[in-house]
Amino acid sequence: MSIRDLADYPWDAVAPLAQRAREHADGIVDLSIGSPVDPTPVVIREALAAATEAHAYPQTVGTVPLREAIVAWFERRRGVTGLTPDNVLPTIGSKELVALLPTLLGLGEGDIVVHPRAAYPTYEVGAVVVGATPVAQDNPALWPDGTKLIWLNSPGNPDGRVWSAAELRVAVERARELGAVIAGDECYAELGWDAPWDTEAIPSVLDPRVTGGDITNVLSVYSLSKQSNLAGYRAAFLAGDSALVERLLTARKHLGLMLPLPVQHAMAVALADDDHVTEQKERYRARRAVLKPALEAAGFRIDRSEAGLYLWATEGRDAWESMERLVGLGILAGPGVFYGPSFAQHVRLSLTATDERIAAAAARLRHAS
Repeated sequence: MSIRDLADYPWDAVAPLAQRAREHADGIVDLSIGSPVDPTPVVIREALAAATEAHAYPQTVGTVPLREAIVAWFERRRGVTGLTPDNVLPTIGSKELVALLPTLLGLGEGDIVVHPRAAYPTYEVGAVVVGATPVAQDNPALWPDGTKLIWLNSPGNPDGRVWSAAELRVAVERARELGAVIAGDECYAELGWDAPWDTEAIPSVLDPRVTGGDITNVLSVYSLSKQSNLAGYRAAFLAGDSALVERLLTARKHLGLMLPLPVQHAMAVALADDDHVTEQKERYRARRAVLKPALEAAGFRIDRSEAGLYLWATEGRDAWESMERLVGLGILAGPGVFYGPSFAQHVRLSLTATDERIAAAAARLRHAS
């Protein structure tokens, strides 16, 4: 496989349904994409504005204040100790890194990239682009020989699955047996809902309980798009094995992958401020509390979804039939088949709509039930 083998962009197939949903008398409720709708916090916008004198090229490695802020954030919010600025690296959003990591690692034909069964499609795309073989498998015992990169996603997109520290430890141990790099995509880690994640911090793949203090060939990837409404800033970073970070840094220097300096300054401020994260989480909690029971009353079962930005729902019938039913109510979701062939009866609904639109969706679902 190669870049020529990429399928058409899947969301193009949803465009006709979106048009029909817009024709609803009360307008569309678009729950298909997890793009933030709430304001970027003032403290972050002011930080960006204060850093607009940026005439020189930024460094790929990132500023010292940003890297120190990332280290401090991992210790304060994720329980990951022992990192230094040499263990971290800013990226231009997390999707870029997810798509390019197989390239940056020099993977190619004959190599295997493992990703979750219910998965963000970019894990597979990144493998296909370099001619590697993507394998969807959640069970570490079944990860095959020849695996060179393993993607974990906790909390998961679309299903909201959280891997416990014990489960992550098993995954890391298996990666070591295979000699593979293991990368945790953790961009929803601040958004835990159901016990125990409503009170406990969601563990990182870099957690000492997971790694035993040895982070060789282990990476964590994080984005501020969700927790801080910075999707438009393309503000993300990775952390982990310093030797691996240095290898990725060298490749990124050659490719010119540099995060704009004003964004770096804004990120450092965002990472130091926990109040806006708590405030945003409460917005999503309130929306979830409105939408989830309405879906259940309308005949949907919510699977997993214990964390993250989505409700992973099924009526026990073909996803496109559920999509049609929802479109009839002016509600646009995402079909489960976009996230893996095993999920032809699921739909994904995002919490990233305004309070008013979430309330409208809930009212329509209750009326339909």
